[in-house]
Amino acid sequence: MKYNRFLPLLIPLLVFALLEIFYFQPKLIYVVLVLSTALYFFTIRQFLLDGTVEEKWYNLVILPVYFSAGVVAMSTLVPRETVSGRVLLQSFFLLNAGFLYLYLRSIYHYLYDEKAQEKYSLKNLSAYGNFLSFYFLASSVYGFQSFLNLPVWLLMVILVVFSGMTVYQVIWSHRINRQIGIFYILVFCLIIIELAWSVSFLTLSYYVLGLIVAICYYVLIGLVKAYLLDNLSAKTVKWYLIFGFLALILVLLTARWI
Repeated sequence: MKYNRFLPLLIPLLVFALLEIFYFQPKLIYVVLVLSTALYFFTIRQFLLDGTVEEKWYNLVILPVYFSAGVVAMSTLVPRETVSGRVLLQSFFLLNAGFLYLYLRSIYHYLYDEKAQEKYSLKNLSAYGNFLSFYFLASSVYGFQSFLNLPVWLLMVILVVFSGMTVYQVIWSHRINRQIGIFYILVFCLIIIELAWSVSFLTLSYYVLGLIVAICYYVLIGLVKAYLLDNLSAKTVKWYLIFGFLALILVLLTARWI
């Protein structure tokens, strides 16, 4: 349908409006999440019905749902009494809208022309979206542990589920064999859960704890992706390890200001 081309612009605006409703009426959080997810399903369905490329709907809907859920979860922990808190919340909402626009635009062009996947950087966009989503949710998990006094094991289960979803999304976007990828999803989730559990004992803010785990996620997913694509080399391993080490040192040295 001709109007499908406008959905990448219209849907982010509608979701932004829903998030603004959540801002003024926090009790409607579940309503906002359900309606946002419904909009994503509707959009992907319209693209698939009208597109020329055959694709499974769940491969396309995971990332926007995951990203928005992370933004909403993170938003529940931001104080609204201060100006800086309100500005941060609006920044999250704008970031969500901007990412949705870029992602849906990429999906639209991909489903109408498979070769457009490279042109519209769907792989890179998915990588950035997965990293930000993971950071939002990891920080939220530690925040919920602090404010709601929830058991750590329950929060780790939530984190490992979303970790598996991110790895699956990476495997799909890079066209990696799923049967081979399932094993690495399990291994990745096991390593992440052990790291996240260990980090939970540090006496740092949930922003910092989430960032530490997100950096570990970035290093691990980079190495796993390079191995599965047969691009793993000593140079690649060294680059990821040096980057991860320096990033963690920088975060720990500046933790008191974050």
